[in-house]
Amino acid sequence: MGTEITSRAKNDQPLVAPLVAKDGSYEVKPLRKDDITIMAVQSRVVPVRADNAVEMKKANLDHMLDLIDAAATWMGPKDIIHFHEFPITGFSHMWNREDLLKVAIDVPGVETEAVGARAKKYNSYIVFGSYSKDPDWPDHILSTTIIMGPDGEIVDKHWKLRNLKGVFAGFEVITTTIFDVMDQYVEMYGRDAVFPVTRTDVGNLATTAVQYEPELIRAFALKGAEIMLRAATSGADPIDIRSGAMHNNMYTSLVNNSISNNPGPFFQDVRSGGTAIYGPKGEVLDTANSVNETGVMASIPIAAFRKGRKIPRFHPSLFADLFAQYQEAYPPNMMADSLPDNGFVAAQFLKDKSRWV
Repeated sequence: MGTEITSRAKNDQPLVAPLVAKDGSYEVKPLRKDDITIMAVQSRVVPVRADNAVEMKKANLDHMLDLIDAAATWMGPKDIIHFHEFPITGFSHMWNREDLLKVAIDVPGVETEAVGARAKKYNSYIVFGSYSKDPDWPDHILSTTIIMGPDGEIVDKHWKLRNLKGVFAGFEVITTTIFDVMDQYVEMYGRDAVFPVTRTDVGNLATTAVQYEPELIRAFALKGAEIMLRAATSGADPIDIRSGAMHNNMYTSLVNNSISNNPGPFFQDVRSGGTAIYGPKGEVLDTANSVNETGVMASIPIAAFRKGRKIPRFHPSLFADLFAQYQEAYPPNMMADSLPDNGFVAAQFLKDKSRWV
């Protein structure tokens, strides 16, 4: 079992808890049952038009609620229902910041209230991503993953860790990630919040929409993650997802979008499908059998899995100094003082900022 790892000063006041326990243990909450059931919902992604944002978000939300009903009732109750990055807002590279401020949801807001009501009805945790706004970060657009609890309330919301930079021709994503405002983020929320692990009665949950950076998945494992909830839009490589599960001894759900019949500048089938759930040895527990909307389901023996489990064994003494000397191509905090209006302006802004020249 895990252990409580909060330190205390001589006057019995709490100190900042260590990020990683030195004895290989990790903090947990008591489980509500020995075995849980998770369903990953492979659903469409429909980009909302800024000039009709309220109505289109409502339509996407209603469809999501229908899929929650289907997921919760098909083949028995579910403890976790997991959606992809953008079931309510969709995604479009054509939006500017003004558009995104109309498209993004409030957290809390009408959408989380509606999803929370379903979570309470079915006694489930419902996890989904969305573009969102935060009054503490005016004019910023966040890509967040929201965890709704079985009491209908928001359990947690996780910022995306980073976006890829310098890889798209003439275009950059303009959402604000932790990496983009890291110093201010840590000052506001603490270092522990950079890799948040949400400790629930169905296991320790971590979320990410980042692919192809195994160090990030390892960091969540060191923080005590037991179930890694990963999301994608337009595909992820099964090798990346499976190896993350195997190398870190954790269950992993990967949700991608289904084929989506959308008008406008959007290809209907851009790497659709591939939603899957993997076991802690990288084994496939279930996978989508088509690119259409579907549910992927697995049972997780969370109590037996947790018994005697430790965080990953590895040997950073061999390479910690090497990592310390590594320099990212683009530095952190680049959106602390500048918010590009759209992806094309952002590309121009970053054009001469790379340190890899």
